[in-house]
Amino acid sequence: MEVNLRCPGCGDEADQEVLRESHDLLLKCTACGHIHRAPREAQPEPLRVRAIVSAGTESTPGTIELMPADVVEVGDLFVAEGAGDEAAGVEISSIEAVGGGRVPRARADAIVTLWTRVVEDVVVPVSVHRGRETIPLHQRADGEEVFVVGEVYTFGGKKVRISHIKLRDGPVLRKEGWKTLARRVRRIYGRFEREPTAYARRT
Repeated sequence: MEVNLRCPGCGDEADQEVLRESHDLLLKCTACGHIHRAPREAQPEPLRVRAIVSAGTESTPGTIELMPADVVEVGDLFVAEGAGDEAAGVEISSIEAVGGGRVPRARADAIVTLWTRVVEDVVVPVSVHRGRETIPLHQRADGEEVFVVGEVYTFGGKKVRISHIKLRDGPVLRKEGWKTLARRVRRIYGRFEREPTAYARRT
């Protein structure tokens, strides 16, 4: 994993290799080799929003993970988690907001319940690190699409190289070449790819 920061050793803004993550980051400059520390940017905790998942004539309770500032609209696609390791791609059909009213769109931290129906597609959340800034992106994908650590994909119209993948029902995939299906992804992490010729879409 790398972040782009100004190196206190050489003074250039360059990729810094993350050697260790704890309460701060231990970094090594890829330009000059200088090892230094940088504060870790505080990230908001995700929310588990209540969801009712409908498939045919049956409805079951579940949850959808969202960041507090995420804006959800009717028609949006997400992955809903049910009992055990069950997960399904769903489309938002109705939103119940704080106060009991139904609304066409709302921030995640103002949502009481999401009413959904099962679909084949899912939306994969992506976090891209650029310096100390984390940029959220989302990508619609078939639930069976494969994502591979170390490969470059187009997310939100931008080319991103995947650094690691957090799974819904397992460990974090960090080793280059490890892969998983879109429906199993909780969140993809990566960095913007500077070399356009390196793009390779995998299915």
